[in-house]
Amino acid sequence: MDKKAAKNKIEEYKKLIEESDKLYYEQDKPLIQDSSYDHAFRELKKLEQQYPDLITPDSPTQRVGGKPLKEFKTVIHKKPLLSLDNAMNMEELEEFDQRVRKGLSKDKIEYVCELKMDGLAVSLIYKKGRLQIGSTRGDGRTGEDITQNLKTVRSIPHELKKSEDLEARGEVYLPYDDFVKLNQQRDDAGEARFANPRNAAAGSLRQLDPKVTATRPLDIFLYYGETGKKLKTHLEVLEHLKGLGLKINPQIKLCHGLEDVKKYVKHWETVREKLPYEIDGIVVKVNDLSDQEKLGTTARAPRWAIAFKYPPMQATTIIEDIQVQVGRTGAITPVAHLKPVHLAGVTVKRATLHNEDEIKRKGIKVGDHVVVQRAGEVIPEVVKVVKDKRSGKEKDFHMPKKCPVCHEELFRPEGEAVTRCINAACPAQVIGRLIHYCSREAMDIEHVGPAVVEQLVENKLIKNVADLYDLTTQDLEELERFAAKSAQNVIDSISGSKDRPHDRLLYALGIRMVGRTVAATIAQHYDSLEELFDVKADDLTKIEGIGPKVAASVERFFAEKGNQRLIERLKKAGVKVKTAKAKGPQPLKGKTFVFTGGMEKMTRPEAEELVRNLGGHPSSTVSKKTDYVVAGTDPGSKYEKAKKLGVQCLTEAQFLSLIKR
Repeated sequence: MDKKAAKNKIEEYKKLIEESDKLYYEQDKPLIQDSSYDHAFRELKKLEQQYPDLITPDSPTQRVGGKPLKEFKTVIHKKPLLSLDNAMNMEELEEFDQRVRKGLSKDKIEYVCELKMDGLAVSLIYKKGRLQIGSTRGDGRTGEDITQNLKTVRSIPHELKKSEDLEARGEVYLPYDDFVKLNQQRDDAGEARFANPRNAAAGSLRQLDPKVTATRPLDIFLYYGETGKKLKTHLEVLEHLKGLGLKINPQIKLCHGLEDVKKYVKHWETVREKLPYEIDGIVVKVNDLSDQEKLGTTARAPRWAIAFKYPPMQATTIIEDIQVQVGRTGAITPVAHLKPVHLAGVTVKRATLHNEDEIKRKGIKVGDHVVVQRAGEVIPEVVKVVKDKRSGKEKDFHMPKKCPVCHEELFRPEGEAVTRCINAACPAQVIGRLIHYCSREAMDIEHVGPAVVEQLVENKLIKNVADLYDLTTQDLEELERFAAKSAQNVIDSISGSKDRPHDRLLYALGIRMVGRTVAATIAQHYDSLEELFDVKADDLTKIEGIGPKVAASVERFFAEKGNQRLIERLKKAGVKVKTAKAKGPQPLKGKTFVFTGGMEKMTRPEAEELVRNLGGHPSSTVSKKTDYVVAGTDPGSKYEKAKKLGVQCLTEAQFLSLIKR
């Protein structure tokens, strides 16, 4: 390739990588597969090595990531958060080892191997043992201040076990099972799915409202620490972090030479699918800190570390058929039935196609050879069609006009990608709604799991959630696998659910776009579900955090006479459909409280419940209408906003004194 062609190719790769970086780092949306990105980056690097005079300061090889979002304050990293060079095979790993040994004039190097988490890189700054600043990698030199969001991650301590100044760096991630559950919740709420666990973690940490982040079960592993202690090895640094109460990955291994590294890499390639979280490779680091310093860094990456990248968990197979399934909210999801293929330790027979638009965008047909990928999903997805394998016998897919379960007409709302069955009596939706209603996050009806729900529906004992409360032990004892004791357990569990708070019931009803947070927010403003019978979307949108689509969905649900009758039946059965009015004095009546920071004598939910019992109104947002802000440890932005607005601020002790407790 001559210099002119190389220059054109370099510009092409730069543009692709820059567009990908912008979407990946700044909007948490991948443009291309990781393997395609890595290929483009490596080819760009090769061309720049061949023609060094074509290297420009703005080349992706000279920087990391993307610019911080404007919504967050900027944090300047004291020491750049560099990226890592990649090794795609054992030969490249051997070349890395040769460079290291040559650079240090040593025959054998001691390495530390770590699992390469697929999450979001963050920096944690502690001053005298207390967490002061948490930020994203950003462009490697400046990041986004996401301190309040990081404080919601339970595995990140607000205070270290020792008073020490420290910068720790690590990877925030979302475990597989929680990722699948989160995407299901987003499906139910009519929200866009996250592409993979990494995007879910990144999207969760970059929420402007920390309350949203707090609902996501994020976790972290720390892999770097900058401290005043005179430590000699990377392993000692990790042990020091662990001793301070920071979480490090238990699979870290000290390797005595390259052969040990290779064994570690090969081991985790065969068993990585058994991990509860996603990894995409192994990070190999020189253990001796003085050796790290001698080797130094390039503009983009350290010379003393490399990331061995595993091939993506993909396989090629054939789509034998495309069928649709019905979710509990009536969402119609096309599913590819595949010629069985072994992928990531399991035999895959189905893959989600998400919706009709996705099928058209990828050009998927029945009979196509396709690449399927398993990346955190229970059901894998189709990545792309292998078009050069088409025979001409492939068939287009057409979304059915009628529901495959109840045979009623399907409907696709304007502006939405999802086709729906809007027949509330559709059996597929009935089972889904009942399972959701009984789930732990909703009414928490123990002993009534999916199998029991299906059995009750199949035997025509229940058609909706209100029917649960009409069941008797005799009804259940007549069913297969039910004895007197198990039947009584079910009845007791159902009866026990009657006293759940009405915000739990609001969530359990399965209203489209109403998750736990939205349900709790609405319940703060409406003491009874019956008050919502005549609610208008315009009134709901006045509540902070409730958008027009959610408001319209809630209005539609409660305007339906059938849903009103359902709630009346639940009320008649003894289910709590309104906030229980507290007995005794109501010294806080009419007063609005906002709690911020850590509480010592009680949890925040306990404090909010105490306010309700005394007639007050707990809120999550500070405004001029707020009467008191109770500030615990590390109060954050709500406290600052309260001071600006002139809202009276109380310590926890002053709050307890106010309520004379």
